[in-house]
Amino acid sequence: QVQLVESGGGLVQPGGSLRLSCAASGSIFRINVMGWYRQAPGKQRELVAIITNGGTTNYVDSVKGRFTISRDNPNNTMSLQMNSLKPEDTAVYYCNAKTYSSLNYWGQGTQVTVSS
Repeated sequence: QVQLVESGGGLVQPGGSLRLSCAASGSIFRINVMGWYRQAPGKQRELVAIITNGGTTNYVDSVKGRFTISRDNPNNTMSLQMNSLKPEDTAVYYCNAKTYSSLNYWGQGTQVTVSS
């Protein structure tokens, strides 16, 4: 089992920045890929960014150049630095961990609201 706890959401004005963090515990050695997903009201959950154990990253086009995902393997944490935030970034953001056996684990989610 893998447990994930997110932190760092909140309310920010357009153009502002937020940093989300995800702390992993449990069977950490099983984790291959970690990522951030988001779900806006009335929409499906979508992938925002992923990072592999080796540090390879991938982003959805809408956040490229604005968001940066990083991973601190020794401390079992992952972060998402979000800059130049837009109202359309408003959503609940979820931390995800996928194991080498393709099991998926999710955090409880953290709300990000971008509004003036």
